[in-house]
Amino acid sequence: MCGRFALTATPDQTAAFLDVAGLEDFPARYNIAPTQPVLMATAGAPRAPGSNLPDRQPMLVRWGLIPTWVKDTREFPLLFNARSEGAIAMRHRRALVPASGFYEWRQAGGKKGQPYWIRPRHGGLVAFAGLIETYAEPGGSEMDTGAILTVNANADIAHIHDRMPVVIDPRDFARWLDCRTLEPRDVADLLRPAQLDFFEAIPVSDLVNKVANTGPEIQRRGEIGPEPEKVKRQKPGADDSQMTLF
Repeated sequence: MCGRFALTATPDQTAAFLDVAGLEDFPARYNIAPTQPVLMATAGAPRAPGSNLPDRQPMLVRWGLIPTWVKDTREFPLLFNARSEGAIAMRHRRALVPASGFYEWRQAGGKKGQPYWIRPRHGGLVAFAGLIETYAEPGGSEMDTGAILTVNANADIAHIHDRMPVVIDPRDFARWLDCRTLEPRDVADLLRPAQLDFFEAIPVSDLVNKVANTGPEIQRRGEIGPEPEKVKRQKPGADDSQMTLF
């Protein structure tokens, strides 16, 4: 799955990667979490003949898709990831989610998970496959919501987690976004794990666990050490210089 990701490229770099126009300025974001606004790109209206402007449009979307049929959002689980195996039949707008990489946690029994910063091995940006749904709230207002599609992890990631986000190659951007002429079954072949060696996984400290930590320090290499041994309370009259370790 993908519960946190980062987008640290500049707006110009991101616009060029997605081939979108009109992208507003934004700061580097190192710890993007569900329910926060995320940048996505969709296919826009076709341009007039002779126009050299891109026909893709950027959108700010609440990360956590809410289908139109939901009556009470308080009773609906936070759908920030969607399994590609089932989502391909859904009639949502397909989108691209630009990212510099994502975070994943490797669990070891009941111990605290070790977080990893997983990024393209050769740097640059990556585009995750996304879905967008415009949800009409009971009061009449509308909210654009979205999710990231996941697939079975490849051998590079499987030792950390069994799922990973679907990566759309730039050569397939137009095909993935074309919801006017291409049915979900026409793009099902794009829902596959990334090529081996595309990503590298770097162990980082647990600073990323807190949404309030938003600086570049959360991506520095580091591992969570073993839990410190607990110290038993001293018995009355015990020598103050002596401790009994658990």
